[in-house]
Parts: sequence; structure tokens; C-alpha cells
Amino acid sequence: MKIAIIGAGWAGLAAAVTATQAGHHATIFEATHTIGGRARAVKGTLPDGTPVTLDNGQHILIGAYTETLRLMRLVGVETTTALLQQPMTLLFPDGLGVRFAAWPTPLDALAGIVRARGWSVRDKWSLLRAATAWQLAGFQCDARSSVAQLCQALRPRVMAELIEPLCVSALNTPAARASASVFLRVMQDALLGVQGGSRLLLPRLDLSQLFPDAAALWLTQRGAQLHVGARVATIEPQGAQWRVHGGPLPEALFDAVIVATSASESARALDNTAQAAPDSIANEIRHWTQACRALQFESIATVYAWGLGATLPEPMLSLRSHAAAPAQFVFDRGQLGGPSGLLAFVVSASSAGTATLQTQVLQQAQQQLGLALQAVQTIQEKRATFACTPGLQRPALRIAPGLLACGDYVAGPYPATLEGAVRSGMAAVAAAVA
Repeated sequence: MKIAIIGAGWAGLAAAVTATQAGHHATIFEATHTIGGRARAVKGTLPDGTPVTLDNGQHILIGAYTETLRLMRLVGVETTTALLQQPMTLLFPDGLGVRFAAWPTPLDALAGIVRARGWSVRDKWSLLRAATAWQLAGFQCDARSSVAQLCQALRPRVMAELIEPLCVSALNTPAARASASVFLRVMQDALLGVQGGSRLLLPRLDLSQLFPDAAALWLTQRGAQLHVGARVATIEPQGAQWRVHGGPLPEALFDAVIVATSASESARALDNTAQAAPDSIANEIRHWTQACRALQFESIATVYAWGLGATLPEPMLSLRSHAAAPAQFVFDRGQLGGPSGLLAFVVSASSAGTATLQTQVLQQAQQQLGLALQAVQTIQEKRATFACTPGLQRPALRIAPGLLACGDYVAGPYPATLEGAVRSGMAAVAAAVA
């Protein structure tokens, strides 16, 4: 089959790799001149003028991201060196918090809970009791429940030092508004579904090197076509096929088209398609774009800061977050292949402006880490992820016959994560060739 893929983010590239591996011909159209979407490298400069490679958002992976890891290995990324692997660790600067043991699943989590520093026996028992109940229920719950409602029996310290950090990092939505059912799916895979699923995998490479660059090379070596700076202007049904025209490229016919851009960009592009399509197809497209426009979004900011000799006791630390101290996590990029003294602070579900966030985070670093830092760069994605709320109806994988979508916002079991994006790309190809 000839398959057009519009967008060269992680979802689009995963679709292209999957299609190519299955013997189909993939043509990727990317509107910008860079690939990787919302998980790519960007250039920055340290306060002393030294060039530095940053990411447009600090990402982590976990061992349960089996398909992402498989595709990384397939395209030639050596995951054992590209990722720093360690047990799930959610420690605060004062040393309190949770560190799982380097034991088989699920004993690693059990040991981590029992040995959690700063937790009382009642704290630990409340979590063990809740986790047992989740398992007995098959990690299922009322789709209308929030994470806060799911965890209402947990002690306040457990909520503050484990559930809230896990929820905001996985779903990018505060526990009071986050979907309990999606949260439980992540917990199931991380704690029981995959051996080593809870292990933290921290990138030692920039995000472009971690998958997009290797995927692009792998694809072109196998005959796939990757066109950057090629914005698709029209997608039109042509009998059982689809006609695609992008940028300076000539029109071409494809057996299937996979739209792998953001929800808002996909809806905008498909409005034109609906206008030119027969009623039966146009109605399906309009129904799909309505679902896209119904999504609400959350912002993520990454504040990069630098200090001479600045270092952390761990590659990643949890921070005590509140309105005036918005960062939930900080990463020591010096321990992850970057220059010494460079730290990355992550503010999930952020609402303040970039300048305000930067000022607040530098103050937070002084107060909680004892570090006087200089700002390097603040990158804020206003529509980074969809708000993963209870009962949310996400846009379907299938838009119309031969027209599909992929991305971390498309209907699926995972929240807006790299694994969710990759799995949606794979699923779109499977549906296209079925």
C-alpha cells in the first residue's frame, strides 16, 4: 500500500516505521523543517555564551513503555546507553519520599512503599490497602471518577508525595481533575503488567537523537520518503484513494492517509477536506473534528537554569509544589549527558506566563535546593497535552474510509505520553491495512 503520513512527530514516525517494516511504502509530509514534534531538541545558550542543546520539554520514560523501547531498538538506538535506568524514585531534596527496590515486579513497589522515608505506618498501610483494592478490581473503576476520588482513603502524605507527582507526570492533569480510569491503566502496566515496568528511564541523549533522527535515517534507507517544509494543502477523496498535495510537491494518490499532527492542526486541515468531500465522508470528518475541538488542553513549561557547580543528589528530584513554587520536578542535565550545572525544572499543568514561571522557579530553586541559578531558557507549550479528565471522549482512530489519525490525543488506553503517541501510530497503520 501507498500510505501518506502527515506529520513527523513521534506518532507519525512510529506509523511510518511500522508501515515500512510491514512492506508498505510510506511518504511523510512535515510542515516544518524539523522532525520530532513536541519531543525534539532545540538550541540554547548558557549564560557564559556556550552553545547548548536543550529539549523543547523534559520527558521521561518508564519500563512499561514497551512499544516505544522496541521501536527505538528497531531503528538502531541502543537503549541501554541512551537511557539512564533506575528504580522508580520520587525523592525530595530533604531525602524523604519513595524509592522502589531493584527487585522483580511487583516486589519492587511493595518494598518501596514499606521503606518510604518520612511515612508513618498508617501512611504505608493506607496505600497498600488501596493498591490491593485496585488489583482486586482489575484496575477498573467508574469512568466518571477523578484520581482524587479514587484515592480519597489515602493519607495526605501519600497523596502529596506519591499520587500527585505520579498523576501530574503521567496525565499532566491535577488529581482533582484527572481521570481515575486512565491513571489506573498506567498503574497497572507500571506495577504489574510489565516486568520492570516501573523503572525510570531518563534520556541521556537529546530527544531528537532518542528516536526521531534515527527513525528518519532508518526510513530513508528503506525507501520511505520524508519531505520537510512540505505543508499539506489539500486531502481529497479520489474514488477508493486519497489525493494529497503538499507544499512544492506534485499531487499524489495514496491508498490511505494518516493524519499525525496536533488535534487543532488536524481539525483545521480536515475542514477543507470536508468541504470538498461527498456528504457521507464529509459528515464523518465533521463528526471527528468536533471531537477534536471539544478537547481541553494543559500547558507544560520547562525552565532551564544554570549555576556554577550546581548539582543534585539524584538525576531527578521531586519538588514540593504550590502556587508560588510551581515546579514539580527538577532534572540534573549534567548527570544526563549535558553540561555540568544545567538543571531542568518541569511545571506541568501550568497557567502563569513564561516570565512569571521563570522568576518563581528560580526562587523555588533557592528555597528548596539552596541554589542560586541563572535563567537559560524557558519553553512553555500552552497546548502541550489534552486535559485527561473523567469520562473524556477522545477523537477516534478512524476518521473516514482510508483516512485515519494518530497522536497522543487519539482514543486509546494511555494518556498524552510518548508511549501513547507511538502506540497510536502503530494502531493507525494496522487499521489502514486491515
